[in-house]
Amino acid sequence: MIKGLDVKANEKQFIMLKECIDSIRDTQGVLMQTLHEAQKIFGYLPIEVQKFISHELDIPLAEVFGVATFYTQFSIEPKGKHTIGVCLGTACYVKGAQQVLDKLSKELDVAVGGTTSDNLFTLEATRCLGCCGLAPVMMIDGDVYGKLEPKKIPEILSKYKA
Repeated sequence: MIKGLDVKANEKQFIMLKECIDSIRDTQGVLMQTLHEAQKIFGYLPIEVQKFISHELDIPLAEVFGVATFYTQFSIEPKGKHTIGVCLGTACYVKGAQQVLDKLSKELDVAVGGTTSDNLFTLEATRCLGCCGLAPVMMIDGDVYGKLEPKKIPEILSKYKA
């Protein structure tokens, strides 16, 4: 279970968000702009932030939640410092991407879609990354790793743990 965001401990961030809302309140697409800014400030969109946005913009919480969960660029759960995306597109899958994903899950002790307990890594399964000639492929942040073999995973991860 994810612990809720401590509103008092994040008071400065809420003030920053309020200032942003006040500066764009009367613009078109204010909810999307606000959600983008909130995610920049907090790193994700916990329910406490969604309630704040709902109240400030006088938009039902259900609508804020609906938009926050519909668009993939928004996250309602904290993300790790590093995001790992393993391509499960056809070329990568045929060349062994599932074994790479399984090895990462085991090494990090986290399920696909989850974040490690130290908040260092978030593991995601993705679709085509456009690197089919390098299959199987994964990305860590903006770094691309191709022609992967599960045995290479510990060495690659060590670069990001340092």
